[in-house]
This record gives sequence, C-alpha cells and structure tokens, in this order.
Amino acid sequence: MASKKPHAIMVSFHLQGHIVPFVNLAIKLASKGFSITFAHLEFVHQQISQSQNSTQTDIFAAARTSGLDIRYTTLSDGFPLDFDRSANFNEWVAYYRDRFPEKVDELVGQIVQSDSSSNYFLVADTFCVWPEKIAKKYGLVNASFWTEPALVFSLYYHLDLLREKGHVPVNGRREMVDYVPGIYSINTKDFMSYLHDTEFEALHETIFRAFDAVKSADFVLCNTVEELEPDTISALHQKQPFYAIGPLFSSDFAVPNSLLSQVSSADWLNSKPPGSVLYVSFGSLATTDKSVILEIAGGLLLSQVNFIWVVRPGMVDSGGGGVMPEGFEDMTRKRGLVVPWCSQNEVLRNPAIGGFLTHCGWNSILESVWCGVPMVCYPLFTDQITNRKLVVDDWRVGVNMCEGEHINKEEVAEKIEFVMNEKRSAELRKEIEKVRCTLEKAVTVNGSSDRNFDGFVEQVCHQISRRCSE
Repeated sequence: MASKKPHAIMVSFHLQGHIVPFVNLAIKLASKGFSITFAHLEFVHQQISQSQNSTQTDIFAAARTSGLDIRYTTLSDGFPLDFDRSANFNEWVAYYRDRFPEKVDELVGQIVQSDSSSNYFLVADTFCVWPEKIAKKYGLVNASFWTEPALVFSLYYHLDLLREKGHVPVNGRREMVDYVPGIYSINTKDFMSYLHDTEFEALHETIFRAFDAVKSADFVLCNTVEELEPDTISALHQKQPFYAIGPLFSSDFAVPNSLLSQVSSADWLNSKPPGSVLYVSFGSLATTDKSVILEIAGGLLLSQVNFIWVVRPGMVDSGGGGVMPEGFEDMTRKRGLVVPWCSQNEVLRNPAIGGFLTHCGWNSILESVWCGVPMVCYPLFTDQITNRKLVVDDWRVGVNMCEGEHINKEEVAEKIEFVMNEKRSAELRKEIEKVRCTLEKAVTVNGSSDRNFDGFVEQVCHQISRRCSE
C-alpha cells in the first residue's frame, strides 16, 4: 500500500484571489510527482471559458502536455449556471455552507472508489467548512490551504480569545491588542472587516465555522514567507503543522484562471518611459462608491502622471450614471489607459510601471513586491485592511492613500506624486528591494519556502502511508 502514488483531491474556492494560488499549488504538487484531481465549480469553469472565448473543457491540458499528472473535473454548487449569485448572495452562501458539502462528498467518494492504485489525500481552501467531515469519512489526510497572510489566519484562528477579551466585534473602537500568540501588537482598526461587523450574516457564519474546522486539519499550507511573519508562523506551528510555502506564482505554461476577459496593454506600456506609469486596480471582487472613483480620477488629473486604470464592470456600487467624471478620458487620452480588466502580472512586470495604487489584496501585494513596485494603499474590506498594516507599517514598502476617514483628490495626488518620484520614494524602493529579495530567496533551492514545501511533501507521504497501514 505504501508504494501507491500520492493523489491530491483539490476542490477550489470560487473567488479569483483564491483560484490563482490554488491552481499554482496544484502545479507545484504535481511537479513533485503527485497525481492531482482538481475540481472547479461549474459556474467558475463557465466564467473562465467565457473569459478565454474558449470551449476548452480542460484548463490543465498544457500542464499534462508538460508531463504533469493533473486531471480536471467540475461539480455543481447546486444552482443553475445562470443563477445570479451576487444578487442572491446570502441565499447562495447559506446553501454553499450547509448543502454544498453533500456535492463534495459525492465527488470525493466517486474519485476514491474509481482508482485503487492511488493513495488519496484532501487539499481544500481554509474557507471551506466541509474538509474535516469528508476527510474523516474517507480516512483521508486533510491539508488546508490558506491563501492570505499568516497574520490574518491567526486573528481568525484566535477569534474565541478576541471575543473573550471583548475586542470582537470591534464596534468602532481603536485599541491595541497584544495578547494573541505570535502577534506582538495590532490595533483593532487593522482587524479584517468581518471582525468589525456587529451583525453576523451567512458569510460570517461560514468563515467562523471554517476556522473551527481547520483546527482539526493535519496540515496547514500558507501562501506567505517565513521570514516576513516569523513570530506569527512559529506560534501557529505550535498549534498544528503550519507551512509557509509562498509566494506561489505561475509556472512557465499557461493555465487559464481569470474569471474576466483580459485586455492587453503591452503596446501602450512599451511606449512609455521606464517607471513613469501608475497602475491602478482594486482587484476582482471589491466594490466602492462612485465618490471614491471621482476623487481618484481628480487625483490622477492633478498629479499629471501616466496611468493604466482597471475599472471593472460592477466595481461601483452606488452613484448611478457613468463611472468616470465627464470628459476624464478625453483629458487624459495621451497619458492614461482605462481598461475593464488585464493581466496584472503582465502589467507589473513591465518596466514602465513605477507604482501601484492597490486595494491590498494578498496576491496583488506579493506580485507587486516581486516586481519591485511600491504601493499606494486603499484597502476596502475583508483581509485587505489587515494586509495594509503589513505593507505600510511593518515592511514599509507602501504608503496610505489617505490618513483620515475620507479621501480627497488633493491627498490622492500627493501620495501618487510621492510614490512615483524616485528620489522622494527612495526609502520605499530600498525597503521593497529587501522584501523582494526575501521572497526570491524563499523559493530558490533550499530557501525557506522550498524547504517547507519539501517538508510538507515528506510529512504528507508519511501520514498517508501510516493511515494506509492501519
């Protein structure tokens, strides 16, 4: 039994920021000789196919051509493909939490029973509530994958402690917290948005239940770097095996994973001087008020910098009418490019990019640091608020877009001008080079993430063999 090939069953979470590292983890595991069965939700597969203008049924075809053993399948979330999940969000989340595990159970059962030549184990996103029960039912090793920083994981993990001490829900207070293991000190204003809320909805309940479930996982994999969060990771590792294996970036072959159609900006960027373009993007999920867009537009006008701005459909949740100020695109036609979506990696790697105005999504932060691009930070919700603390306060590789409760175009312009001016932002650029080197070293041979990943591979194989021999 012990000689059977390890086979990871991976069921992806449905959000863009989770899909990208999850796909990259699948490739990394397969490159270590594991077999993989990777499952997307059917509506996610449909979105990816539509974004690629493709009818392709297997997103991992190129990976298999390169010799990796990755099988691809889809499963229903229980709703028709044309069901509007955003408009019926609470209904969908409640079903996803309570009934979707039945769909996963059925899929896992079919996979396990279909092939006796493999030793299966489970890899699921930490935000899933079902891994504990399904892993137990089928006798599988249970590996949880956390796509955000260890700091955010630890705050969720210690939710009961935060509640006991009266710091959750935050309820508008600003107080220092210094009792969470591995976190020296953090202000409650920097807690994730869900810990601020006083009324808990289906999504809150899903997250909190997921973090009860993760405490029974055999392993936790985290898309971070040990040297960047050493105390937090060390404290978590004392609770259960916790491996920092980041940053997880794309391989040399393309795996379609974008939920939106991408517009190439390469020709436009290549026409601009090095370091002269500000990249502006608030990611794939967050929404904001039209007033925020108007102030950012005003700041871009005042700053006079070149820019590429991702204005995603559905990004503005109030205000009505057009998103941009009247005449904005005409006024900035020579120095600005507004696109509905683009390849962020392609943009950040272009020499023309000199700064990134970001919502502080974790993938965006890692990619920006990897490319040596300093950030102007404007977090909107969930982990972005806590991620900002790491970028601005701890690593000092970015600045806040606004210091108060509300933004104005003058302050936006001031922060943009600071980051885009190489002399004024010299200290930022020096610090980001240090952090960039830390990321780079971590994933080289015998770097911390490389060693941690090999350690996980060794331990998961050991656990699988032990369970099979019982």
